[in-house]
Amino acid sequence: MAIRGPLAPYASDAARSRGRLYPESPSPTRSEFQRDRDRIIHCTAFRRLAHKTQVFVPLDGDHFRTRLTHTIEVGQIARALARALRVDEDLAEAVALAHDLGHTPFGHAGEGALEACMAPYGGFDHNAQALRVVTLLERRYARYDGLDLTWETLEGIAKHNGPLLPGARDEHAVPHPEEPARIAAGHPLSRYIVEFDAIFPLGLDSFASVEAQAAAQADDIAYIGHDIDDGLRAELFSLDDIARTPFIAGVLAHIRDAHPGLERGRVIHELVRRVITAFVEDAIGESLRRLARVAPASADAARGAGETLVGLSPPMAEAERDIKAFLFANMYRHEKVAGVWARARDAISRLFPAFFERPELMPAEWAAQATKLQGAERAVVVADYIAGMTDRYALGEVKRVFGG
Repeated sequence: MAIRGPLAPYASDAARSRGRLYPESPSPTRSEFQRDRDRIIHCTAFRRLAHKTQVFVPLDGDHFRTRLTHTIEVGQIARALARALRVDEDLAEAVALAHDLGHTPFGHAGEGALEACMAPYGGFDHNAQALRVVTLLERRYARYDGLDLTWETLEGIAKHNGPLLPGARDEHAVPHPEEPARIAAGHPLSRYIVEFDAIFPLGLDSFASVEAQAAAQADDIAYIGHDIDDGLRAELFSLDDIARTPFIAGVLAHIRDAHPGLERGRVIHELVRRVITAFVEDAIGESLRRLARVAPASADAARGAGETLVGLSPPMAEAERDIKAFLFANMYRHEKVAGVWARARDAISRLFPAFFERPELMPAEWAAQATKLQGAERAVVVADYIAGMTDRYALGEVKRVFGG
């Protein structure tokens, strides 16, 4: 969809950003949000996403998604939504590109294992870890740790799924079925988010910008599309299986009517393309209706609207729930995936206590930090080290530490 006129009143204005923790002179060639996007793309954590799993370990095939390919898809959809809603595309893309920087190796299986290891020490959450990555763990600049991103991008990273304070979350949100149980259980905020918010307040009781909400919706849409694609190509389920969900059945019927006898591979491509298009177009239409109804006069008014302004219509939200329920039962719980995930959880469950008890097993820079600390502080350093690993590096560490 083409850009329709100037940015809307509720769009974030890069020229009026709330700034950076460490102020910098403006760039003569890029907006503040463009600089954020570029810093994210060039950081080490972003490159590591190429070797972090979505659902499969990379050895299962070169054509399945990794965290990096997922992130690129989310960025593309986020820009499309932002363009149609007349908000800042660069901010939406920056949030989208950073949203998975805190993920562990081995996807949600790895996160669940690290969360269990960190339970006695305050827990682990990939959104909070992403904030740690961009504000502390990336060490590229002479004057500060982190990437020194703008307030708007940091807010989006922390809050793109909704407000973080108890009772403020939108009850209509549809979580991904593999989100850690701690989120559904309403566990306390990550200590790091609380500590960072005390230094650079992010407005944890409000919704994020429309741009960040667009990134969150793009994440859900990308998940649906590529999990269907990967699951079918891995033969975890068939086209007839997934046609048990009414929405998918309708899409497949249209494809078969228009292209009778089409080969299976092209049917899958056509299905995924049409599913993503349908969800994107619905999200645009529904979001424009919500924005017209609420009529926020500024970006802050959109944050304070008390509801998610970017989302799906009730019928498509129901279709999303149906598809996620199907994928949960037929993909994430499939015996092929469960076996891989069990080994992944075992790897992290063994590495964490080994590094905690013997920090000298970690590389020198990490060992130097952890050795000086005890308890929760040491655990956080170990979690930082493990969370930053790629899948293959984590497997290499298991072999190095335990042999075989």
